[in-house]
Amino acid sequence: MTTPSGSPYPSYPEDLERPGLVRTGRSTFVRPIRPEDADRLVAFVGTLSRATLAYRSLGPVVRARDDVIRRGAHVDYLNELALVALAGDEIAGLVRYVRDPEEPEHAEVTFTIRDDHQSEGFGRLLLEHIAAAARARGIRVLEADVLADNARMINVFLGSGYRIEAGPPGQIIHFEIAVDPQAQAVARAERREQTAVRRSLKPLLEPRSVAVIGANRDPLTIGHEIVANLLRGGFAGSVFPVNPRAHRIAGARAYASVRELPEPPDLALVAVRAEAVPGVVRECAEAGVKAVVVVSTGFGETGAEGRAGELELARFARASGMRLVGPNCMGVVNTTPAARLAATFSPALPTPGRVAMSSQSGPLGLAVLDFARRLRLGFSGFVSVGHAVDVSTDELLQWWEEDPGTSVILLHVETFGDPRRFARVARRIAPRKPIVAVHPGHADSAVSSLFAQSGVIRTRSLQELFDVALLLAHQPPPPGNRVAVITNAGGPAALTVGACAASGLCVPALGERTRQTLRTALAPRADLANPIDLTPMATAAHYRQALDAALADDGIDAAVVLFMPPLADKPDEVASAILDAAAARPDKPVLASFLGGAGVADLLHRGDLVVPTYTFPEAAATSLGHAAAYQTWRSTRAGVVPDLAGVDAERARVLIASCAPGPVPAAVATELLVAYGIAVRDGEPGTGSSPGPAPGPDAFLTVRADPVFGPVVAFGLTGDYADLMADVAHRVTPLSDRDAREMVRSLRATPLLERQGVDFGALEETVLRLSAMVEDLPEIEALELRPVRLLPPGDGVTVAHATIRLADNTATAGGSL
Repeated sequence: MTTPSGSPYPSYPEDLERPGLVRTGRSTFVRPIRPEDADRLVAFVGTLSRATLAYRSLGPVVRARDDVIRRGAHVDYLNELALVALAGDEIAGLVRYVRDPEEPEHAEVTFTIRDDHQSEGFGRLLLEHIAAAARARGIRVLEADVLADNARMINVFLGSGYRIEAGPPGQIIHFEIAVDPQAQAVARAERREQTAVRRSLKPLLEPRSVAVIGANRDPLTIGHEIVANLLRGGFAGSVFPVNPRAHRIAGARAYASVRELPEPPDLALVAVRAEAVPGVVRECAEAGVKAVVVVSTGFGETGAEGRAGELELARFARASGMRLVGPNCMGVVNTTPAARLAATFSPALPTPGRVAMSSQSGPLGLAVLDFARRLRLGFSGFVSVGHAVDVSTDELLQWWEEDPGTSVILLHVETFGDPRRFARVARRIAPRKPIVAVHPGHADSAVSSLFAQSGVIRTRSLQELFDVALLLAHQPPPPGNRVAVITNAGGPAALTVGACAASGLCVPALGERTRQTLRTALAPRADLANPIDLTPMATAAHYRQALDAALADDGIDAAVVLFMPPLADKPDEVASAILDAAAARPDKPVLASFLGGAGVADLLHRGDLVVPTYTFPEAAATSLGHAAAYQTWRSTRAGVVPDLAGVDAERARVLIASCAPGPVPAAVATELLVAYGIAVRDGEPGTGSSPGPAPGPDAFLTVRADPVFGPVVAFGLTGDYADLMADVAHRVTPLSDRDAREMVRSLRATPLLERQGVDFGALEETVLRLSAMVEDLPEIEALELRPVRLLPPGDGVTVAHATIRLADNTATAGGSL
């Protein structure tokens, strides 16, 4: 068999067609990809979840365009080769190598396994086949980059039997696989260069030495407490207190100025009066300091003059090659073994753990660290960014993205240094690491939908933030929303059921096999419905039997266990039983609420095994609801940000350049929209000499610059639907085709539109064109299409009027750098 006539590719290698068996015993057929597999390849990619795409791409989780995917079916079988493993007539797995033109004996290899076939052994089978094919084509080493938490792929390589060389530990592990078992692969000298953000933040979060400028001998001062915490926290590097009137502070030798230090410190913490800060920062720059944390107050919070001063401070630091945190912050904490950095004046230092947090409030940070310690919630890192004039939340997200010690990221957010970058970074990270945020704004649908689109779990309070973190740090997200409730008291169980319903969860009937198991073990003392009421006489053994049975039920995804200590004694034995059951089913989360019990959190910890416990069951249900919604988002297919035909971005940029800030002339606004394939027709459709389509409902499409997320597209129907019912859908740009489809169908009025019959496809395309327009033209501050006449299927949509406003860049130049 050969490739199509005229193709430059060599003959199709029939010798690579082989049957195979995967570890589960499933039979498959492995063969090279063919050009006629293009549609099959598109269908294969279309099944992949966000999580799989994140592991595959190591970057933004967006699905490629179909034409790009189709090109993947065309290979030359020599310098590029792809093998597919078939399950029936569908692709279950794909492996591809591309030869390195500069090192012809090396090739980059990538693996993609369909979600429903992962853990079956397709990866190992395909590695065996691609290694043999590569070896026959003169390739000695296959190279692969794998995310450190992609345990399945790492195990495939390490258990393959080939000689493996792994690069330095990090969030991305570089593997080199010698495909000839008798040959020793040549290891790459260093892993690929770290990203610019990570390089710049390393002196801040993993410094080798720290100076504290404004250190004080008085234990009641901020400067003294920072030095004491650095020493108390076990920082392995040098600590240099700086105070011209002291010889020793907290037991460490003090120096008169930064210039007198024995070495330039990586990090300097500044705790002096506001008016002295600029001079100190300049002195740090002259001494070669790489990062500065300004804990001093008296800047932006004092008014316009203070804000201008802190922005000038940030500009100077950047120009001097330094990164700056603050001002008005409480410092930086990094508990990972590489740092052990407690550069803060907080009296409560967090215990090590897998949660990282960024807070934009200094005083709030003090309460956060104290509360986390009482919850026994460990932190890998904590950064109080203060006014965030330089180092911002989105940059910290990128640091923790690559931190193997961080599995959950918490955010207290007000504004972001770069809203567009935050949205993109969050969407890239969230499929692998949950991001939980609390925002001080009202719980409006706009902000909530924007967080949800980015995969960020939005909570309504700090208490709820930590409730969710407690679950995600210690238990897996539930595979679904079906919950079993186990209790020894009916009242709390009823509250839990109601809270589950309010949180998007359900408490379904148990399976017949589960009821039979419970009937044998517990009857007649227990209610075998769901909730499972064990009665006040329940023992630890009853709890264990009930929880084992519930977690074994295929119709249950999670369990909430309630215990009323006044009704039964020995809570330690009940806690132990809960831990034993949770350990036996690590794939389903278990939460507990020991109402009225003191010290219960300690009972539900056993080494690395922790069952999160809540004072009241409603908090457990709310946390579980957030986790279930996150898992649903994480498991859904990602959309495509399409390339749109008929776009003249260059013409649009010329038009924008001709306009001053403020409202754009109507004629120019019309031309801008036409440049993006959106026609504006003044007046009503159907008027004039020829009849038009039947009138449909009026809608509006707007774009506004949100201070948190950047450009936000809003869609709704005009009139009472939007004004009285707040029935408006919002999405943050750039929009994928999936975002646009969900957006235009997410109104409560959607059934009305479906009954009347509107051209949803044309509406989706218009939304996508608006998204592309504001992405290409960041000068657009606001845009409104009103009314947009929604016409029957096939007739499109008609835009009757458009207004566009351009931002005044000089007015926004004072924002975060």
